[in-house]
Amino acid sequence: MSEKSSKSSSQPQFSHLDSRGAARMVDVGGKEIVFRRAIASGKLLCRLETIELLRQQALPKGDVLGVARIAGIQAAKRTADLIPLCHQLPLHQVKIEFHILDDAIEIEATAETEARTGVEMEALTAVSVAALTLYDMCKAVDKTMSISEIRLLEKVKQPPAA
Repeated sequence: MSEKSSKSSSQPQFSHLDSRGAARMVDVGGKEIVFRRAIASGKLLCRLETIELLRQQALPKGDVLGVARIAGIQAAKRTADLIPLCHQLPLHQVKIEFHILDDAIEIEATAETEARTGVEMEALTAVSVAALTLYDMCKAVDKTMSISEIRLLEKVKQPPAA
C-alpha cells in the first residue's frame, strides 16, 4: 500500500472537498428529508456594571436583548448567504434564549427544519450574530467585553415516523 493510500484511509475525509482538494458544495439530493434540530451556545463576557445596566434596562441603545434576538433569527435565515457552501434550508423555527449571569450573557439558539442536511450552521450563525449585536449595543459602556465559547451543544436527526 502506498503512503498516500495509507494516509487517506486513516485521515477524515472532508465532504466539502473534491478529489483534487477544491472546495465544492455537497450534493444532498439523494438524502432523505428528515426532522433536524441543532442547539448552539456562546457567551458575551462583560463587566458586572454592564450586567446591572442590562437588568435595569438602562443601556443607551434600548432593548438590547430584543434586538439581539431578532438579529440572531435574521442571521439564521441568511446563513446560506453568509457561509459560501451551505445549503438554503426551510427553517421551521429559530429560538434564541439569553441567560444573564453576573459576568456574562449566555446565548442559546435552537434551529429546526425538515431537510436533507443539518441545521448546525444556522444555530451557530444565530448565536454568533446575537453575540455581535449584544457587543455592538453594549460597547458604549463596556470596552472590556469579549465573545467566547461559541459551540454546538446538540444535533438531532429523526427519521420520519413509520
